[in-house]
Amino acid sequence: AAALGTLPAFTASAAPARPTSSPLLSAAAAAKNQLWWQAPGSPNSMIQQGLPVGNGRLGALAGNDPARELLMITDATLWTGGLNDTLQSDGQFPYGRDDFGSLTLLAELTVDIPGHDLGSVDDYRRSLDLAQGLVSASYDLSGVTYQRQIFASRPDDVIVLYFSQQGGGTYTGTVSLAGTHGETTSADSAGRHASFGASFANGLKYGAAVTAYSGSGTVVVKGASISFSGCKDLTVVVSGGTDYAPDAAAGFRDPSLDPERLARAKVLEAAGHSANTLLHTHVADFRPVFEQLDIDLGTSSAAQRRLDTWQRVQARYRDNVPDPELEAAYLQFGRYLMISGSRGSLPMGLQGPWLDGNDPDWMGDYHTDINIQMNYWMADRAGLSDCFDALTDYCLAQLPSWTDVTQRLFNSPANRYRNSSGKIAGWTVAISTNPYGGGGWWWHPAGNAWLCQSLFEHYEYTQDRAHLEKIYPLIKGAVEFWEARLITTTVTDASGASREVLVADSDWSPEQGPLDAKGITYAQELVWNLFGNFRTATRVLGRDSSYGATVDALRQRLYLPVVSPTTGWLEEWMSPDNLGETTHRHLSPLIGLFPGDRIRPDDSTPKDILAGATALLTARGMNSFGWANAWRSLCWARLKNAEKAYQLVVNNLRPSVNGGNGSAPNLFDIYEVQQGRGIFQIDANFGTPSAMIEMLVYSRPGHVELLPALPAAWAASGSVSGVGVRGGFVADLSWRNGKVTRVTLKSVGGRDTTVLAAGTSRKISLVPGQSITLGNLG
Repeated sequence: AAALGTLPAFTASAAPARPTSSPLLSAAAAAKNQLWWQAPGSPNSMIQQGLPVGNGRLGALAGNDPARELLMITDATLWTGGLNDTLQSDGQFPYGRDDFGSLTLLAELTVDIPGHDLGSVDDYRRSLDLAQGLVSASYDLSGVTYQRQIFASRPDDVIVLYFSQQGGGTYTGTVSLAGTHGETTSADSAGRHASFGASFANGLKYGAAVTAYSGSGTVVVKGASISFSGCKDLTVVVSGGTDYAPDAAAGFRDPSLDPERLARAKVLEAAGHSANTLLHTHVADFRPVFEQLDIDLGTSSAAQRRLDTWQRVQARYRDNVPDPELEAAYLQFGRYLMISGSRGSLPMGLQGPWLDGNDPDWMGDYHTDINIQMNYWMADRAGLSDCFDALTDYCLAQLPSWTDVTQRLFNSPANRYRNSSGKIAGWTVAISTNPYGGGGWWWHPAGNAWLCQSLFEHYEYTQDRAHLEKIYPLIKGAVEFWEARLITTTVTDASGASREVLVADSDWSPEQGPLDAKGITYAQELVWNLFGNFRTATRVLGRDSSYGATVDALRQRLYLPVVSPTTGWLEEWMSPDNLGETTHRHLSPLIGLFPGDRIRPDDSTPKDILAGATALLTARGMNSFGWANAWRSLCWARLKNAEKAYQLVVNNLRPSVNGGNGSAPNLFDIYEVQQGRGIFQIDANFGTPSAMIEMLVYSRPGHVELLPALPAAWAASGSVSGVGVRGGFVADLSWRNGKVTRVTLKSVGGRDTTVLAAGTSRKISLVPGQSITLGNLG
């Protein structure tokens, strides 16, 4: 993809191409992918009620109150902290907002419109158009219909608010831009804009700017704000950013960049165009990306369709009646967030670029023991392969620092996870990482292998050799780390025979149990996968064949988990005993089931291992945090248990009440950190759609299975197009009465695979760009 390896910072850019005809959907066509509500978001509950927009770097939550529009704006690179390479006395990194750092809020934009109080208006409605990347609100006041549209344009690198009306009304009020770190906003009456600029203690410079204009009335600067009066329409344009640069050698800064000046330039350039032109430019960019996947899970009832989105979420839970259009919309909402949050900047962490303050839990960071991986499981599956590039580019940019810090600090005598051999090579990470090469909460030795698994799977989906070449140093460095880390131990099998095996040194199975266990299943499975992927990469790229053979030999000696004779579960530790919580949120010992493929419900997996994995998954339960439910759903889909997989999707769609686990009114996933306090954590918004797709299509290189876990709720009829298939294909399929009626496979780089549906298999061979359509597959 175009951005691969060259992650752009907030920079000046050429004027975008402008569409010559309208790319807007008709109202009827847009309705399919539209969510709507009958009340604005409360300024005190923006994380649950604000509607998200984003251009891949800038994100904002919109409140849509008629009298006071509020935008909470986040730039993905606005981080405090730094390299954080001084260990504490326990050999671990500090983990605070100043040393490790935190993602923070860039600005708050308000548009005050006196006289438009919510209690005075009629027919209020706001909506989120997923296909066109557009938040809208409308209401009637004194015989006039007032409308507003908000969108975050990637081509123009700005957020636009357009206020219009029908019926002879006008707008009078004030536009204000405020920083969130004590900055002072100043305004330029000649330039008709307001802006601020500042820097953090870590030296990161940042800034934001806003301008406004109208075809009627007056728009003038007053003090530090912009006032408008008697305007039949009003366009407000805001932008901002930092001098962050994805270059470890430059200290992750671009010293030539003045963020405040650049923000002003961007808003004034955009303001040279009509709101309609800016909207068309945005939609022409957004729509084609969204339309790469379409899904139909069945038809909802007329009664369900009459409800607004929050009422439908509540009714789905209360009545326990499937609402297939709502469920499909939830999947598409996840795709909307991916397009809005992961194009051309840093990848999305725990909240993506959507904050409501400067103190997000766990710093809004990158958690490498499930969360960032889950964020990106959906991209290739859901027709958004280009959105994956942000994760690739991030890892590439961090690699020099990760390598340096690992080789200097990992074998500190105080680090309980150090290599007992005394050897060190390659790189690894902490559980928490930041954008400055720094680690936070605890060393995470197997984190390198899991990141590499995600990066390599992207190659499997795309067959993009250039991507494989880019990530090869990451994979090889992780392999070198593990070659130095593995230790030899002797195990005795069920027959009484003894053998020497390689196991991971002291580690913690996320995030429970003993802190210093050797040979944890989590690490063993990830390293087994890492070594196999490295061997494949050496063959594809024609590199390091001798070393590849060495690593393959190490792989053959790796200990792989067995079933406990005590619990009947696949062991999480090299012990028959359960050393942790039975219903723990993490499924670390099942990583070979998902996202791995080593454990499969076919003849390739010993029956006792499959039974042990199933028993462990059963014991973990069906109710947990959103991301944990999503992972469970994915595992049940892999086991072809459609109803359990579906029930976990339904569990994540339940309405969050008083901070409880579930979906907020705006469909953000809420994570109950303590009774009565729920926070937004975005991973379930991606993991749950991933599970839904996995229920419809399972793939690994050389194998694709259609409808492996189709639940009864979706079985009557449906279709999906644009699903990514590992091995380099894209699948479009339709079904009726639970059986595939038609499938088209297109090669995006793949050549040979086997298609399986309802026990019928077909081998196909294609060349890149070629398609084949099959019917009557069971």
